[in-house]
Amino acid sequence: METLETRELRYFTAVAEELHFGRAAERLGIAQPPLSRAIQQLERRLGVRLFDRDRSGVALTEAGRVLQEEAGLALTAVEAAVRRTRHAATPSRPLRLATKAGASHELLRMLLEATAGAPGAPAIEVVLCEVGEQAGLLRTGAADAAVMHRPVDDLAGFETQEILTEGQVMIVPAGHPLASRDQVTLAEVAHLPDLPMARWPQLDGTYPDGPGPEVRTQSQLAQLVALGLTLLVIPASSRAWQWPQHAAIPVTDATAITTVLAWPPHVRSPAVEALREAAAALPLDELDAQPAPAAQTRSAVASTSTSGAKR
Repeated sequence: METLETRELRYFTAVAEELHFGRAAERLGIAQPPLSRAIQQLERRLGVRLFDRDRSGVALTEAGRVLQEEAGLALTAVEAAVRRTRHAATPSRPLRLATKAGASHELLRMLLEATAGAPGAPAIEVVLCEVGEQAGLLRTGAADAAVMHRPVDDLAGFETQEILTEGQVMIVPAGHPLASRDQVTLAEVAHLPDLPMARWPQLDGTYPDGPGPEVRTQSQLAQLVALGLTLLVIPASSRAWQWPQHAAIPVTDATAITTVLAWPPHVRSPAVEALREAAAALPLDELDAQPAPAAQTRSAVASTSTSGAKR
C-alpha cells in the first residue's frame, strides 16, 4: 500500500493553498526547486497530476482537490495525536472545555458547578471561542470537549450528550416597534426592511447571501443590534449577554436548538465521563430559558455518535 509522509502533505497543502510555488516555498521556509521536485515526485508516486501548470499560473486538478481535503484531515489528525499524547503524560492537566463566547451562559455555569461537585471532579479550563470554532478545537486536540448546538454547529464524527432543547428568540434594538410584541414569526423577522438579519459564516467559512452585515463575534453583533443596524435569532438561553439596549422576543416557529456536550469518539477519559454525567443530570427546571415549540426537554438518549460529512 502506498504511504505518504506528513512532510509531503505539508508541502502539497502549502502549494494547494497558495497556488504559487514561490509563495508556498517562502511560507515553508525552503527554496523553490526542492519544493517543485517534491511535488513532482509525489505526483509520480501517486500516478496522478495534482496541479495544472501553465503560463497563467497553477491550478488544482480534480485529484488535487481531493488530496487537499484528505491532506487537511490527515494533518489535523497528526496534530491532535501529538497534543493528546503529550496531554496523557500529564494526568493532572485541566480538561479543556470549548464554548462560544456568550452562548448558553447560565447552562455553562450550571454545568461547571455540577461537575465541580462530583467525586473526583476534574479541573476544567474554559476555552472561549467564536462561532463555528469548537469543531476545529476538538479535532486538533486543542479542546477535550465542547458545548455545541444542533443543528447549527458541525458535529460530524463526534459523540454527544444532549442537554437541552429550546426555542429561539429574536434580539432587536429596545426601541424597535417589534420590541413590545409577546412573540413573532420567522416571516415577520425576514421581512423587516429597516433591520436585516446578521449573517454568520457558514461551515466552509463563506457567508450566506443577504443584506445584513457580516459578523464573526458576539461583541460585533451586540453593538450592531444596539445601533439599530441588524437583528439576530438565537437560542433563548444564549440571551444572557444581551445589553439593556436590546429586547428579546420569542420566535414561535423557529427551529428548536439542542445544546449538546461533544467530544471525539476515541477520547473517553474519566474527566470527560465526569463532565458527561454532570451534563446528563443538570436540573433544567432551574434554567430560565424559552421552551422549545413543544416543550423544553432533555433528550432521553444518554449519548449518540454523529457521523457523516460536514454540512
